[in-house]
Amino acid sequence: MPDAKPSTARLRRRPAITSQHRAARNGDLATYFTELDFDRPGKQVGFVYFPHSPHEDAWGTVRVPVAVIGDGDGPTVLLEGGNHGDEYEGPIVLGELIRELQPQAVRGRLIIIPAINAPAVNAGRRTSPVDGKNMNRVFPGDHAGTLTEQVAAFVNDALIPRADALLSLHSGGSSLDIVPSTIVMPSPDPAQFEQCLAAARAFDAPLCVVMDTLGDRRLCVTAAMAAGLVCVSTEMAGRGVVSPAALRLCRAGTLRTLRLWGLLADEPEAAEPPPLKYHSLDGARAYVIASDAGVFEPAVELGQPLARGEVAGRIHFLSDPGRAPQVLHAGATGVVYALRQFGRVEPGNTCMVVAGAAPGQPG
Repeated sequence: MPDAKPSTARLRRRPAITSQHRAARNGDLATYFTELDFDRPGKQVGFVYFPHSPHEDAWGTVRVPVAVIGDGDGPTVLLEGGNHGDEYEGPIVLGELIRELQPQAVRGRLIIIPAINAPAVNAGRRTSPVDGKNMNRVFPGDHAGTLTEQVAAFVNDALIPRADALLSLHSGGSSLDIVPSTIVMPSPDPAQFEQCLAAARAFDAPLCVVMDTLGDRRLCVTAAMAAGLVCVSTEMAGRGVVSPAALRLCRAGTLRTLRLWGLLADEPEAAEPPPLKYHSLDGARAYVIASDAGVFEPAVELGQPLARGEVAGRIHFLSDPGRAPQVLHAGATGVVYALRQFGRVEPGNTCMVVAGAAPGQPG
């Protein structure tokens, strides 16, 4: 993991994309259409349409809301919410920005996708009811694939190449409660990693976690990181409800991050934040995984400390009362970062996530 060193947090514009760059992966496969012009200054609020032909709508479409706001004279920030449909704070905050921000208040350009997985958002489900897929496990997408894959391909090929930074707003959803936090991905580029940490510090959540994705490159943020963007994600509580405290944090943190990046013209540029103390997910050991079907009883509360080898919880077998509960132990030392909200578990379910102190930092 690179050491965090002071660096300029103000975004620098990346080289402008060319039509050849945009078409590099698209070829003739891209089937979406829109009246939005992503490169035109001003304020546009509309939809991108993706062909979808179910039984009840032969030549139908699914529409994904998108807004473009700004004067175009500066960096571009992509704001994403609704990647999972049961995570509500991000879409609420991004909807407020769309309604309230005017182009003269933006120095540069904001491209806002408040409900990127619109079918899942409308259903209040983590995955799309159209194809059953998780938007955050299909990047870079496929223009000839299922609906979720087509939306991901649009974001990957049409929006990420235009952007200099990505703020991806998530919550724990229905199945997890998570300590309100920012998430930063590791990077082999120290400058990119430092700018991501600076953005996380500006957001100012109670906890920052550097997440090892265990080699999974199918996330929106991993695609954006690979393209060279400055990226920060959030986890705003969870349980499938709107947390008033997390919503307040999401509102304020989003504005603080945009100020740091110099995007809000009516606000003074934020000073570069000091170095950030952050936690890390220590690979597979961070996860407490169910090994049998039953009901999970956590042994500790969210945010409490837990040492490696200590009891994390038990799985009870309610229809087999003669069978003793199965004890699950922590594989890492740290704090309980995420906790399963569904009592029922099956083998492979994540029951708990433990975030430990990052190397070289105090616990």
